Order: sequence, then C-alpha cells, then structure tokens
Amino acid sequence: ARALTPQTAETDAIRFLVGTQSLRYDNQIHIIDFDDENNIINKNVLLHQVGEIWHISTSPADKGVLATCYNKTSDNKVMTCAAVWRMPKELESGSHESPDDSSSNTQTLELLCHLDNTAHGNMACVMWEPMGDGKKIISLADNNILLWDLQESSAKAVLSSSAVLEGKGQLKFTSGRWSPHHNCTQIATANDTTVRGWDTRSMRQIYCIENAHGQLVRDLDFNPNKQYYLASCGDDCKVKFWDTRNVTEPVKTLEEHSHWVWNVRYNHSHDQLILTGSSDSRVILSNMVSISSEPFGHMVDDDELSDQEDQHQEEKIKEPLQDSVIATYEEHEDSVYAVEWSSADPWLFASLSYDGRLVINRVPRALKYHILL
Repeated sequence: ARALTPQTAETDAIRFLVGTQSLRYDNQIHIIDFDDENNIINKNVLLHQVGEIWHISTSPADKGVLATCYNKTSDNKVMTCAAVWRMPKELESGSHESPDDSSSNTQTLELLCHLDNTAHGNMACVMWEPMGDGKKIISLADNNILLWDLQESSAKAVLSSSAVLEGKGQLKFTSGRWSPHHNCTQIATANDTTVRGWDTRSMRQIYCIENAHGQLVRDLDFNPNKQYYLASCGDDCKVKFWDTRNVTEPVKTLEEHSHWVWNVRYNHSHDQLILTGSSDSRVILSNMVSISSEPFGHMVDDDELSDQEDQHQEEKIKEPLQDSVIATYEEHEDSVYAVEWSSADPWLFASLSYDGRLVINRVPRALKYHILL
C-alpha cells in the first residue's frame, strides 16, 4: 500500500483511508477508525475493483466522497486514471462499531464520475479545494493541470480550465498541493527538481523554484497559518522550507533522513510540528519553531506579569525558540510512503509503509503540554 489520507470532512472521529496496491487480488480501500479512549483500531473494507491505488484524497465537505488515482490496463498499456467515488451511507461517519468478521461484509464503492483524462495522460494526484464545498477539484496528469467542476452531486465532472507545463523533454508532474490561503486561488506543483506556483483563476505560473532539490521533488505542503510558506521534500534526502516571495534560497533545510523523503506534512493547528516519511523506513517529527507562526512562543498579556517577570519575559521573547527533532519513529520495516495528521485530533498521526503496515502515533505528551501551556 502507498495511498493514505485522513477523512478531511470528519472532524469528530479519528479516521484514515488506505488504498491497496495488489496485482493478484481486487484492490481495496480500508477505512480505519481509531478509538483513542480504548486504543482500538476498527477497520472496514471497500472493494476498489478498477485497479491498484496510487493516490487517494477525500472531499473537504462530504464525508462519503473520495477520489482515487489508479492503474488500469487497456490494449497492453498501463494508464493511471482518476475517479470520484461514494462510500456506502452506513460507513460515512466514523462512530460505528466494526463487526468482528470484516471479511464477510465487503462492500463496493459507488462510482460517481471519472475524471476523464485519456487525452491528458497519466494522473499523478487529485486535490480538492481545501476550504470549498467539495465541488472544485484539480488533477495533475503528465504535464497538464486540470480544474474540474463537480456537478449533479458529483455525478458529473466538467473540465472548467487547464494549463500545460511547457519546456524541453518529457515534463511530468509528481505531486501538488492546493493552498488554503489567498481565497484558495493558488496551487503548488512539483515536477522533476522544480516547484512551481500557479494562479487557478488565470492558470498562469506565479513563481518558480528551479532546482528546489538536487533530485526529484516528491511532495509539498503549505503552512496552514503563514500564507507564503511552503515545505518540499525529495530524493536528495532533504526537507526544505520556502518563502514563495523570495525563492532564491530556502528559509530552512532539514537533513535528518538517509534516503528519499516521500512525504512532508504540516500540523493543521500547530504549524511548528512537521511530519516526514522516507524510504529509510523512518518517520520523523520535527519542531520547526523558528519558522512557525509563533517563533517566539505564545505572547503573554502584560497584565499577567510583575515588573521583574516582565523584564525577564521581554528578554526571553526576543530570541526565537530552537528547532529540533522531537522523535524518530522506527516501527516500519519498509519504505514509508505516506504520513498524515488526523483531521479530528491535532496530536495524532498515521504513517503507512509499502508492506501495508499502518502505524498510528501521538505527539509526545510533554511537547503537547509545552505547546499548549
């Protein structure tokens, strides 16, 4: 397995979706519900009969709707296609108990629509408009950016605009993220060693970070609280943080992994917490305070401090807090292809390795209280 996503529209229950990559069997989407009071994982399985899943993403507005990018073989050629699906009604919300024998009641996803890309090439990923009503979706196919409108309760996808990446050679997108800032009018894409920003209204390029990494850029993520900040990671084993207003140099570089870095994710609530997963089989949680939205810690009201404390506090506020690696998780024995924060609990995250192992972890309690208090 290599596809993992939190159920974005579900903010009460801790829930992740995993897509499998099996050549011999029907592929599946596993709905993973984590009961954190009892530390129990419940699982439901949905059949995804069209092919092995390379990417999965969920609607920000509708708990039951998701999109997958999957391989299908036709005329001896393998194509990566994308489609939008609905899960069965009774599985939409995360509160149900799962039966003991989950194999007996495997259900199938309902196909809502294909993002028809026969003309555009292989789909790399599908991104939903982050703050939207679940009607706007962007797919990256080879060197095309395609903006779709989902109509008739997502049963129909209409291509509303597109852009083509032009240049020498066979240009192909590897990944992209939709920015939650600027009224959701910007996306960032990765192709080869380059990171580009695009305006979704004009479908024109607005910035370009050439040679952002020494080798292929694998993943991107926007800081949820600072509108110009973007993280990237890649095959040069590095994670880099950029201010898109000045793209000549990264603001910070992390060099903790010893192999390709497949994923980088900002915590949605506390943007100093950064999660990365790599082919070195490790997941690393870093505390990048100096480039977070609170680089000097929480601001304290003056009324709360006595004079002596006041002076001490002022001295303390002047210097940024130190960046550090909080924890390295080594529960995986294979390449970690995906890491994701829960959309319901900001202190909880999941990681997925190629051998199909899903691990759920928490931010260490001491750090959690340090951030909160």
